[in-house]
Amino acid sequence: MKKPLLVIIVLGLIVFFTTVFTVDERQQVVILQFGDPIRTITEPGLHFKLPVPFQNIVRFDDRLLEYDVSPEEVLSKDKKSLIVDNYVRWKIINPLVFLQTVQAIPTAITRMDDIIYSELRRELGTHNMTEIITETREEIMEKVTENSDKATDQYGIEVVDVRIKRVDLPKENEQSIYARMEAERNRQANKFRSEGDEEAQKIRASTEKDKTIILAVAYKESQEIRGLGEAQALEIYAKAFNKDVDFYEFLRTLEAYKKVIDDKTTLVLPADSKLFKMLYE
Repeated sequence: MKKPLLVIIVLGLIVFFTTVFTVDERQQVVILQFGDPIRTITEPGLHFKLPVPFQNIVRFDDRLLEYDVSPEEVLSKDKKSLIVDNYVRWKIINPLVFLQTVQAIPTAITRMDDIIYSELRRELGTHNMTEIITETREEIMEKVTENSDKATDQYGIEVVDVRIKRVDLPKENEQSIYARMEAERNRQANKFRSEGDEEAQKIRASTEKDKTIILAVAYKESQEIRGLGEAQALEIYAKAFNKDVDFYEFLRTLEAYKKVIDDKTTLVLPADSKLFKMLYE
């Protein structure tokens, strides 16, 4: 009696474990009946199905997935070859369509890689290299993301974001690009030096002009002051001369002799000269 009961219990457990299953919050499930998909379960929790081999389940990831795209060469609008390294964040939004079209993640990545590279090459081909690596990269990647998402919708995939990690030049073009950049920087430097020299010449010319004006004004003022001083001196001399003509004449004579006579001078005077009479007396 116990043996049939044990068999029933074991069969019941087998049926239970083959009909009841759980869906994790990180997963979504497609139920297959004899290999054909019949329904999709996206809500986490406990669910039921017919036992194997009538029905079985296929699980897909419900999280945001990411894959790194291999660097590819892209030609910009100004005919510059660029090695673009990018990555993609994506999500399975319709597991039933995903199973019917690409079936597995590796196949999905291959399909997305072709689509995104095509969109990336087409969009980057409408922009110059400077736009790609500087100001408009954000707008470019938004357009690539939008167009890629539309193209992958047929596979039950949502492309959330496409981003460029790095943009390099091909090895064979690096030296020529660097030489061109160096020549451009040297041209700019020479331009700045030329403008600096021109400005320096203007400053020097203006300074020389100011200097000439200042010296001319100073010379004029000095001459005026000197003339005024000489006029006052002459006036003083005239007043002094008028007070005592003989003394003034005597003083001027002494000043004249002081300038022409020194220790090495031998002076021969006639007997009737005033200096001889003065020294003799």
